[in-house]
Amino acid sequence: MSDEQRLIDRLRGLARHPGARGLADDAAVLPAPVGRDLVLTHDMLVEGVHYLPGDPAGDVAWKLLAVNLSDLAAKGAEPLGVLMGFGLTGAADWDAAFVDGLGRALDHFGVPLLGGDTVAQPAGAARVLGLTAIGQAPAGGAPDRRGAKAGDLLVLTGPVGDAGLGLRIARGEVEGPRRLLKAYRLPMPRLAEGRALAPLADAMADVSDGLLIDAARIAAASGLAVAIDLDAVPLSDEARAFGEDRAARLAAATAGDDYQLIAAVPPAAAAAAAHHAVVIGRFEAGSGLHLHDRDGPVPLPGTLGYEHRR
Repeated sequence: MSDEQRLIDRLRGLARHPGARGLADDAAVLPAPVGRDLVLTHDMLVEGVHYLPGDPAGDVAWKLLAVNLSDLAAKGAEPLGVLMGFGLTGAADWDAAFVDGLGRALDHFGVPLLGGDTVAQPAGAARVLGLTAIGQAPAGGAPDRRGAKAGDLLVLTGPVGDAGLGLRIARGEVEGPRRLLKAYRLPMPRLAEGRALAPLADAMADVSDGLLIDAARIAAASGLAVAIDLDAVPLSDEARAFGEDRAARLAAATAGDDYQLIAAVPPAAAAAAAHHAVVIGRFEAGSGLHLHDRDGPVPLPGTLGYEHRR
């Protein structure tokens, strides 16, 4: 068990409000006395952990907003505004470029900055950035990660693995097209797909830490097993150029930062869901994650996705 999971397990005892959803989801949902519920989420970016020190400041700003909006997308929510926490490190030029980039991102998604806080960080410390996004739940309610049912189909909104390859390009490990680098630095939250799938889905999440680990989290939260067909997992043309054998598909399915959506959809809703996502697996009675491809069962890799470890 990772340090991150140990901490979350301890915090569950404090998260007694029903809106916290047992800390099994990536967003809280607060019932509104009138109208639709509020969806709240908070994500952080740490220099050297979530982005490279050499990444452009404007791209970091975009990513900070996008990863939070992705959590709203996974609830089918409409963004209402954001609050930001910013660590000052004495780099005025970087800060100015960040603000310019944040402005472009806010304008692109039509989301207002409502407030936040700034703090000075110790000299030489890695920059820490945080953002809270507030959204309005869809009329039918926000899908709960704990809501998958046996027999539900697992659907995915688009290709995975692009951001993982983009990170390798940014690190100078491989050469590749700019589109893959953009997938890593400038992720695109699937807000429209989230709104379309929410009325159909029993459960939904974004693929932030990796397809396998995020699908396994839905299954575990719902008390089910999930089986995934690796051959059904879509890859982009650019990713296919790096390989599409079993090893390449496992690498794509365990890479993070793609911010596609996965959902548990009843078979009766499969036709409607097909307009926005492809079927890659199924939830079943039992527990755990099971993989297969055209050649048969696939052993689980040592790491299913990204987890914070010390």
